[in-house]
Amino acid sequence: MATMNIIQAVNSALHIEMARESKVVVLGEDVGKFGGVFRATSGLYDQFGPDRVIDTPLAEGGIIGSAIGMALYGMRPVPEIQFADFIFPAFDQIVNELAKFRYRSGGQYPCPVVIRTPYGGGIRGGHYHSQSPESMFAHVAGLQVVIPSTPADAKGLLLSCLRQNDPVLFMEPKRIYRAARGEVDEGDTTIPLGKANVVREGEHCTLIAYGAMLSVIEEAANKAAEQGIRCEVIDLRTLVPFDVETLIASVKKTGRAVVVHEAPRTCGYGAELVASICERAMEYLEAPIQRVTGFDTPFPYVLEHEYLPNADRVLGAVRETLEW
Repeated sequence: MATMNIIQAVNSALHIEMARESKVVVLGEDVGKFGGVFRATSGLYDQFGPDRVIDTPLAEGGIIGSAIGMALYGMRPVPEIQFADFIFPAFDQIVNELAKFRYRSGGQYPCPVVIRTPYGGGIRGGHYHSQSPESMFAHVAGLQVVIPSTPADAKGLLLSCLRQNDPVLFMEPKRIYRAARGEVDEGDTTIPLGKANVVREGEHCTLIAYGAMLSVIEEAANKAAEQGIRCEVIDLRTLVPFDVETLIASVKKTGRAVVVHEAPRTCGYGAELVASICERAMEYLEAPIQRVTGFDTPFPYVLEHEYLPNADRVLGAVRETLEW
């Protein structure tokens, strides 16, 4: 085991898979000699060369379009979009091409493209470098959406993504790229997609989050424990497909739930979680499910930390469910 941050864990996964499978190629802006703007691809160019670690023009539609073509010819491309905010020029390629090739070909042409992109706020990046567009892509049939919260999950989930044939949007929470540190198996260890992680068991309320919000709900659970409130903490890890069985089992035990994400509230991913829980476990709920989210505004620069959910806002939602 080694202590890594998320950047190092992602880099380790890419090194392992590129050494194991010669069809894996990395492409994107500055991913080669520079090693990526966050250094996630550092060292890959030196080890695998320019034919497998490809610097591209600043053209997101071209990056994803090229990756789709590579995949259809048998390669396994891993394109990087430097910030999730700039993925939208490639939206048509992702939604109308990448997500549909396997379906439209009756399974004859899988399109194993894993798109890596950092997302979210917390780095004072303003509204062009802080958005959380996961719900836009979770709505697209044929596309998997994965968001790790810890270094171990970042490595294990990424390796799993790289070894299956469906396209994946792998969104990395840049707020905790280096802040989240933990023990990571240095070897070849995968984590299955579609399986949530019960980080902490409890009996009074279920807290559900993903990405950088995991540390927020953990802090809220610690504050709640000081008041005698034992919260169950669940890290979703995979948004599509998501582990509804684990959520239902938890809510049946606690009777209450709070869902947390930093994207805007309206039509945010939390709404799907709330609906799915209510459809399957309404008779077990003791109070309405609460959501703690970002606000329905463009992401602010000056008021960034007012916009992002924090432990006090989550704790307030927990108390509201208990007092209902």
